[in-house]
Amino acid sequence: MAALICEVVYRGIFQKNLAARITRGIVLSARKSGRWGIAFGRYGDSPQRNGIPAKDFAIVADTKEELEQNMARYEPKHVDVTIAVDDTLSKGVESWAWYGLQPINRLTVPNGTLLMTSLQSFDSLLKDIHKKDAPYKLALLRAKASFSGLWVYREDHTEVRILGALAKIAPSFLTLDAVGQAIREMEWGSDLKVESAKKAYERLESREVKLTEGNAEIPYSFEMPKWWEMREGVTIPAIPVGKPKEDGKGYVPERNPYFKKFTTRTMRPVVDFDTCVKCTLCWIQCPDSCFDVMPDGTYDANMEACCGCGVCEAVCPV
Repeated sequence: MAALICEVVYRGIFQKNLAARITRGIVLSARKSGRWGIAFGRYGDSPQRNGIPAKDFAIVADTKEELEQNMARYEPKHVDVTIAVDDTLSKGVESWAWYGLQPINRLTVPNGTLLMTSLQSFDSLLKDIHKKDAPYKLALLRAKASFSGLWVYREDHTEVRILGALAKIAPSFLTLDAVGQAIREMEWGSDLKVESAKKAYERLESREVKLTEGNAEIPYSFEMPKWWEMREGVTIPAIPVGKPKEDGKGYVPERNPYFKKFTTRTMRPVVDFDTCVKCTLCWIQCPDSCFDVMPDGTYDANMEACCGCGVCEAVCPV
């Protein structure tokens, strides 16, 4: 018996539909090959937020019993293939259910595969991808990151190209013929997409990553307390009140000193101070208290606290 476990790491909301199509496509392709499969999202990523990294999983097994064995856990602890559909995630992942900065290849098993869509070179990506204590393969599909809105899907064939690449990475679980059959039967499938999958199969680039390669930086992490270690009746302190700026004018809200949202942000606010009417809406509505109150009554964004959700843009009256 054997199983194939895949994770898709994506930007929340913007790539939600893309990730769902990929994992569903993996399962349907596997079933065309006579195997069992299931696709699901990570509970800790709900509710998703704009740009915050999230994960979907797909598990394929030879038998129903083995599939059930792999499902009997909160989420997979190891994966055979990690799929990253945005190469900025090569720097690491900071999730909504935050566990510190996690290397993109943290769950990838020894000799497993990290599959990325990117226009960068292998060497360029490996400057950001953290070192791993075992060799693995880095596979590249030459493409830009595929982004869309919550209710809008970008039809650039990324999902079928990923499926075609997986047929080459794990041919014992997903054959190219099975991938083609699955694509044709999906509501969004077409013969053109089948051809895209075949071209991805042929054009996939791959190389082995040695123990000595990668970013040697040790990402920030911490040990979370176990539930049985917590004190009975424990309380979580509220965010403290902020403080005035150094000259006594203006105001700086208190923020989480550890959660710096550098890798989570895909958009950033640009404040036009000349047209600002000082309505306070951006300051009030920001979910991460990223706006400082300036001495003149305007509001400026602190990029360390901004997650790029776009709420300030949506509520700004000007």
